[in-house]
Amino acid sequence: MTAYRYRALNPGGKLVKGVLEGDSERQVRSQLRGQKLRPVEVVVANRQAANQPRFSLSLFQPRISVAELAMVTRQLATLVQSNLPLDECLQAAAEQSRKARTKGLLLQVRSRVSEGHTLAYAMGEFPLVFDEMFRAMVTAGEHAGFLGPVLEQLADYNEQRQYTAQKMKMAMIYPFILVGVAISVVVALMVFVVPELIGIFAHSDRELPLLTRALIATSDFSRNYALWVLVAVVGLVIVARRWLRLPARRKRWHGVLLKLPGVSRLVIAMDTARFASTLSILMASGVPLLESLRIAGQVLTNLVLRADSAVVAERVEEGSSLHRALRESGHFPPMMVHMVASGEASGELETMLQRSATNQERELEMTMGTMMSLLEPLLVVFMGAMVLMIVMAILLPIFDLNTMVR
Repeated sequence: MTAYRYRALNPGGKLVKGVLEGDSERQVRSQLRGQKLRPVEVVVANRQAANQPRFSLSLFQPRISVAELAMVTRQLATLVQSNLPLDECLQAAAEQSRKARTKGLLLQVRSRVSEGHTLAYAMGEFPLVFDEMFRAMVTAGEHAGFLGPVLEQLADYNEQRQYTAQKMKMAMIYPFILVGVAISVVVALMVFVVPELIGIFAHSDRELPLLTRALIATSDFSRNYALWVLVAVVGLVIVARRWLRLPARRKRWHGVLLKLPGVSRLVIAMDTARFASTLSILMASGVPLLESLRIAGQVLTNLVLRADSAVVAERVEEGSSLHRALRESGHFPPMMVHMVASGEASGELETMLQRSATNQERELEMTMGTMMSLLEPLLVVFMGAMVLMIVMAILLPIFDLNTMVR
């Protein structure tokens, strides 16, 4: 059976959309009429994407969130371990989904599986949802006959990704709100409040204090050029993003990040933790070491570290041990290198890689927590200092006037 996307009119004349399975377009239309719907359009589910121009193909392929992917993977793992046929597992998971996009995706995968293709092959038609690591693990699980446990590992991995990303976002919410409020308050004072208060000194023959003159100049600049500054900042961001589209330029920028104190530590910790975790899961799923290194290298967002991982894979292929290749690269954390060496010596490389990833993630979480704890009071102090300067710039001329009166 094939998955079809449809658009139809309900008895009230409202347009509805959805996905149905059927042997032919005619059968799907009959099903719709049986549901008292009048078909407007019925097409094969993946035909719409196939008919789009190549440059916009990625815009029309289905996408689902990491949380949704983790839930679907968990459901499939449970169903597969219940010894149900794979196409029935996909059908059941599709029926459980409340989102039409996810349901359509699973039904399209089920259609390919029903045609005789492997699950990994069917998932390969949706690379924006099922990345290379996901498909490699599914392939290994299908070949070795333990697809259920592999899907369980993938569900754990995606849930951990979602949890880490959510925790990072939650940690950044308060500082961003505080920065936004601070900037808004200062701009409002400079544009609306300060000109009214300083106006009383504008016609004075007495020379104003330096701080007051600086405040007046800043206020005038903010009123006359604030919009142009905002446009310039947005323009610079757009130009920088376009400039970084070329891999060579982006790699140079990533190299600069690795040389910045503080920033380099965070970048390396985030990327190498993801690398170690991915490599551990791939090897535990039965993927060969060289293939695991190649796939795990793709999860590195820093292009310099990604190039280093490719060199590591080449050295391992030439006969070097993994820990020696990682140490010679110069970018992977020493603790990770030592744990990999211990894992190679004891024959528990997958376990030691996972421990290394866990330790790095814990250290990264503590570092981020410390930075956020320091940033919040610093922002409060900065905001207070700005307001204090504005108040002092206004009060100093008033003090001078009081002195003249006496």
